Amino acid sequence: MKPIIPILLSLFLLGACKGKENRPAEDGTEPPRIAVTIEPLRYFTEAIAGDRFQVTVIVPKGSSPETYDPSPRQLIDLAQSKAYFRTGYIGFEQVWADKLADNAPHLHAFDLSEGIDLIYDESHAHRHAAHEDGGKGVEPHVWCSTANAQIIAANILKALHVLDKDNDSLYLERYKALSRRIERTDSLIRGTLAKADSTFMIYHPALSYFARDYGLRQIAIEAGGKEPSPARLQDLIGLCKEEQVHVVFVQPEFDRRNAQLIADQTGTQIVDLNPLAYDWEKEMLHAASALRKYHNPVEPR
Repeated sequence: MKPIIPILLSLFLLGACKGKENRPAEDGTEPPRIAVTIEPLRYFTEAIAGDRFQVTVIVPKGSSPETYDPSPRQLIDLAQSKAYFRTGYIGFEQVWADKLADNAPHLHAFDLSEGIDLIYDESHAHRHAAHEDGGKGVEPHVWCSTANAQIIAANILKALHVLDKDNDSLYLERYKALSRRIERTDSLIRGTLAKADSTFMIYHPALSYFARDYGLRQIAIEAGGKEPSPARLQDLIGLCKEEQVHVVFVQPEFDRRNAQLIADQTGTQIVDLNPLAYDWEKEMLHAASALRKYHNPVEPR
């Protein structure tokens, strides 16, 4: 454990002790807070909760939720929240969630991954909760999937029932509207992918659930959080040519030099993708559109 953690937890406890005094009034002057780990969860939560709750994000834009440590101010703010919605398995949550829950007994914590058919793979074995069989870890990017998004939305609805059941009818109507938007997104993606590449490369393997939804193959440049070795880079270049990959996705929080090297050697297109963006729908559609835009099928002779 890093030396700073006990200090942060002490500050967190101080904020928790003062939380009852400083917590916003729930009489309409200021809505109670829900803290979420990442921006896409804010997207889903705000879509259902509306203005009944103020939704705050712990991991700021441009930071990796795999390695992020919260500031003392964030810990105090979290102590003053009514609930915490987590994705379930990303690095920040594995390190901090249990500590936060243990030191803020008033805080309602909800795991929005409940009910999702999780993917286990070796690339996450050492960074996320290990599968009971050992050797594999949970692929944590559960929100990058329309099928999973429906489950996440349903889990948010259940959580809001616990937090504010007097407004169940409002939340139910907003949930139904969000569910229809997710269905529409799924339909648009399927239509787009009907004439698109079925294999793609990506720096950090964030689209595993997206690939499973639509029968695609994801090839990750990074493995287990580590940069590829020179030998691995050569293998990836060969695989890229062999599989006729035309798109290499790169997320903004990662170094793009290795992806650019592969692209330069293979003629593939680098495409910026941000699975951590607030506008979940836009990013999912962007991924599908890129696979179609740069699709270059071999014409029959």
